[in-house]
Parts: sequence; structure tokens; C-alpha cells
Amino acid sequence: MCEDNHGGLARRALFVTGAAAALTLGSVSFASAADGDQETRTVRGTLPPGSPDFVYVPVEVPAGVREIKIAYTYDRPSVPAGTTGNALDIGVFDDRGTELGGRGFRGWSGGARTEFFLRADDATPGYLPGPVREGTWHIALGPYTVAPQGLSYEITITLTYGEPGEAVEPVYPPERAKGRGRAWYRGDCHLHSWYSDGRRTPAEIGALARAAGLDFINSSEHNTHSAHAHWADVAGDDLLVMLGEEITTRNGHVVALGTDPGTFVDWRYRARDNRFGRFARQIRRAGGLVVPAHPHATCVGCNWKFGFGEADAVEVWNGPYTPDDEVTLADWDSMLVASVRGERGWIPAMGSSDAHRDPDPVGSPQTVVLADDLTRQAIQEGIRAGRSYIAESARVALSFRASGGRGEHAGIGERLTVGRDTPVTVRLEVTGAPRCTVRFVTDQGVLHTSAPLPVAGAGVVEWRTTPSYAAYVRAEVRHEAAAGPIPGPLAAFTNPIFLGR
Repeated sequence: MCEDNHGGLARRALFVTGAAAALTLGSVSFASAADGDQETRTVRGTLPPGSPDFVYVPVEVPAGVREIKIAYTYDRPSVPAGTTGNALDIGVFDDRGTELGGRGFRGWSGGARTEFFLRADDATPGYLPGPVREGTWHIALGPYTVAPQGLSYEITITLTYGEPGEAVEPVYPPERAKGRGRAWYRGDCHLHSWYSDGRRTPAEIGALARAAGLDFINSSEHNTHSAHAHWADVAGDDLLVMLGEEITTRNGHVVALGTDPGTFVDWRYRARDNRFGRFARQIRRAGGLVVPAHPHATCVGCNWKFGFGEADAVEVWNGPYTPDDEVTLADWDSMLVASVRGERGWIPAMGSSDAHRDPDPVGSPQTVVLADDLTRQAIQEGIRAGRSYIAESARVALSFRASGGRGEHAGIGERLTVGRDTPVTVRLEVTGAPRCTVRFVTDQGVLHTSAPLPVAGAGVVEWRTTPSYAAYVRAEVRHEAAAGPIPGPLAAFTNPIFLGR
């Protein structure tokens, strides 16, 4: 039940938003007041296990409101080991409504904040400044997990009356930095600041990106584009800042990479709702790439269930290399095998840090892209074409090529067009990988493993094959294994070179 601070019961209604079912509670009303006055209402309720993904609390906002402030708390009872406890996300939609993909979105902080405010000239990070117009607003609750005892919450809504402040015109970072022409550029496309659940400012992230040797980054806050207008001062001739979002659904996360400034992508659907294709197309219309993130991550709602038919690339390596990254790498390699059978086009791999706070390192791993220049479009073209490799840091550099009998050659993401039985030489040059082992992986699996590289970390590894024996070749550089036949964690790996006609 939900009750306001007068003790009255609120009406409930179950409705469909165009995707997942949602629960709407009874509305909270305010009376108009004089300039400078404040009014507060409190809403209390309990959500049972199995609640809908989203619960909306309508708030009737009268005319003359300068600021709306919302604070909330909820109980966290102890639960047995292996049982999920309570976690309640929050956001807000304005008078334009809660329609899926509509214009009413005004901010989301998930579970990162216990209170937030909005007014014309400012807003809490994660939220969009703008007028507090008269009409029905909606507080959006997202019961991420609910304990067996249920989830009891309390929401406090405070309206401040008066003349609105002057709206601030957003300024966005440029789409071009001072590049080196056609060259290899290093980037980290999955990062979080205090505009979602990170703890670093954009300025702090920019400094860490430069220290990590990065040329480009991508803003990717959870379910909000509110950070877009706060990166202009961070960008510079030496750092391209692209804008995007991490769309965090209950069936997996996807990074929108390099969308137009101000693009918001909705997240309120599951795979069963058959809505993802619509929003993947929206990302592309806004000039972005669709990149499923950490597909085999083990957190609740993180495992990717939408398929890869809409993906432009896939995040194979996310943060410190872990067993779920190893599973993702194997899954991606299976997709490469399917592509050479002609069952589908191939999807390039990426790696990003997903850094949130200290001590998360920015730029580990990083995607190294061969691009015509340091621009949003050129970087995206390089990623989409798979002209890239993933490295644990700027210390690691690779050069990977295949050559045929008459001087034909191809690089990462390209095809060496030669006959099936033409001898092919594959050559990998490595620096910055002391005592690491190089493995050449094909559609048959690992067909060549080198001796450990010297302590200096530099070396050259060659292998000879034919297109009839290997339809593609990709390279892995791995640290020494702790014990046994299990391969060590990655230091770097490449997208494939395809062999044959």
C-alpha cells in the first residue's frame, strides 16, 4: 500500500507502457503557494517480491514551482545467503509523460543517490535542468531486487515556489581533435562519472585518460544522457570525447557509442518485449554504434539476452580480465566461425575499462583503432570495420599482418584474397609484453603457441598456413599461467585477418 503524509490510501493500477508491465500508484497533489514557500508530501509503501520492473508515483505539480526535490529511503532487511536483498532505483519523468521512448525523461540515478533536485538552471548529476512545468510528473521506482520480506520505501517530495532561474544552453565537446592522420588511436569507450553511479568528475576522468595514453573516450552513463553537456571543458586537441549512454536493461547492458549530443535511449524493456531493435535503430540514426557490454557478466540483469543481430561490435573484455571475459571471448570466437560459414556477418571485438571510481584504472583495457583521423566518424568507422586490437594498457603495442605469395598482404580486420592452397605468412610484432606467450587462433582453434617473450617484452612471432587450413587468424598475447594448461589472462588480442577469397 501507498499512503501520503495525511494517511490516506492511494489507488493502484497496473498498466502497460508499450513494453514491460508497470504499476502506477495514486497521485500526490500540492496546492499553489506564494513565492519562496515550500510544500512537502511524503509517500510510503511496500513492494512485494515479483513486483513489476517499474512503479510510477504520479505527482500533480501546480503552476509557479521553481524547484522540485525528491528524497527516498527503503529498508534493507537481512536475508539468507544466496537470497537477493532489497535494491530500489529511482528517476523522474516530467509533464510530458512516461511513454517508452517519449520526451518526458528528466533523469535517472539508479541506486547511486538518495535525493535529487531539478530546476531551470541546474539539476543533480544524472538529471536534466529545465523548467518545472505545471502538470503530472512521475517518480519512477525500479525495484531491481526485492527481499522475501518485501521492500518498504518512503519518498519525500518538496516543491519550492518562485520565479524560475535562467535556463542554461548546453555546450557539447567537438567531434574532432588534432589527430595524426591515418594512425592507430587508443580509446576507452565505457566509463562512468558522477553523472550516474561513478565517483569521478569528467575532469578527473579526462586527466586519467590522458595519463593512460588515450586519444579518445566515450561518455556512457547508466540510462541518462545528462553528462553530455559537461564534457566540453575536458575535450581538447589531444583528447576526443564522444557522447553516448549505457542502456541498462533487466536483460543486459548495451553501450551507445558516439551518438549525437543530447540523445537519450530508453531502457525500460526486456528481451521478451521485442523492443530492442527499435532502440538499436535509434542509436544508429543518432550516428552511434550499438555495442553489447560484458555479455556474460554475472550481476543481476547484466547477462546479454537480446542476441547480436543488431550489434556493430561487442565488448569482449570489460575491466580486469576475469573468467566471464574468457567465456565472452570463446563465444565471440564461435560467432567468427559462424561468419566464415556464411551464416552471418562478423562482429568486431572491443575492450573497455568500465571504470567507476578509485582504484578502477581508466584505459585498462583499451581499444586501439586504425582510423583516418581523430574524429568521431573516423574512429567509429575503424571500430565498425574491426581495424582494431585490444590491449591492457598503452605499454602494449601490436603489429599484425598476413602476406601471400605474390606480395599480397592484409592487416587486422581485413581479408587476404588468395587461393585456398596459397602459402600465407602471419606475422605479429609485440612490444610491452614481458614473458607473455603469443597464440594464433583460427576457426580450428589454437594452432600455434610461441615460447614466452623475453623480459624486455618485445618480439616477433611468425606462422605459416593456407586459407584451406585457416579461414581466419587472430592473435592473443597472454600472461604466464599460474599453473597447469589453463591459459593466462590476456595482455592483448586482435580482431581477425580473414584468409581466402
